[in-house]
Amino acid sequence: MALLNIQHLKVYYPVRGGFFRRVVDHVRAVDDVSFSLNKGETYGLVGESGCGKTTTGRTIIGLIRATAGEVLFEGTDLTKLRRREFHPYRKDIQMIFQDPYSSLNPRKRVLDIVAEPLRNFERLSPHEERQKVQYVLERVGLSAESIYKYPHEFSGGQRQRIGIARALTLNPKLIIADEPVSALDVSVQAQVLNFMKEIQQEYGLTYLFISHDLGIIRHMCDRIGIMYRGRLVEEGTSEEIFTNPQHIYTKRLLSAIPNADPRERGRQEALRREVEKEYEQSYSRYFDENGRAHPLKPISPTHSVAIP
Repeated sequence: MALLNIQHLKVYYPVRGGFFRRVVDHVRAVDDVSFSLNKGETYGLVGESGCGKTTTGRTIIGLIRATAGEVLFEGTDLTKLRRREFHPYRKDIQMIFQDPYSSLNPRKRVLDIVAEPLRNFERLSPHEERQKVQYVLERVGLSAESIYKYPHEFSGGQRQRIGIARALTLNPKLIIADEPVSALDVSVQAQVLNFMKEIQQEYGLTYLFISHDLGIIRHMCDRIGIMYRGRLVEEGTSEEIFTNPQHIYTKRLLSAIPNADPRERGRQEALRREVEKEYEQSYSRYFDENGRAHPLKPISPTHSVAIP
């Protein structure tokens, strides 16, 4: 059985208008999304800004209420639980937020930031709590003395490591990583990503990795889902998405990846022109009259595409 199974998830926001502020339409932030994650797997959600990938992650963890659909975690539908019933599951699902500068409270010491999940779910003595925090910080490459410092005393990469440490304190089963390295320098990105792969192997973690950087997604993920305007347009293994893209939106994303080899720039330009021409000629094949993607259809046991 899959660790996480998303079935027909929808998150709609009402658009109100008129004198009486009636609901006249909806913004479909997430529109009928379905996918699953197996234990120990890394699933990548990719798409442009505003496509609904972060909303999907926040809905899974309970920060946003689903309009419809199911979020099955180990067989339990989290969308049907009351706040108190959902509380035990927060221990098993943690999130690494995108911005390491705003996700850490500047008024709290690192000890208090990293220990907050422990104080919510476990009853430890101050000594046990400090030992646990120091152990987790050392695992993420920070010194034990860091517990008495404040977030402004750290670099961006170190702050993101603190965010990862906070997510690891309760030994979760699933970590939702929302663009965890987008605010970091390239050299620091590599350190954080490699570290995340190491701790995944050590703790048997499952990742839902949200990003718009296809290079990072290819490095990190076993399977990939491509989102556009709230819907999945293609899903498959990392190899299938990068070597055999089928949907025009996936092709446009891949053709936009810059090539560092100057000898390949001409070929890359030709590929972009070819993809753009296909997009203009075949738009109606991939999208309906409202500009939304069609439902996914399997073309192989592991590869699905949104085609009519």
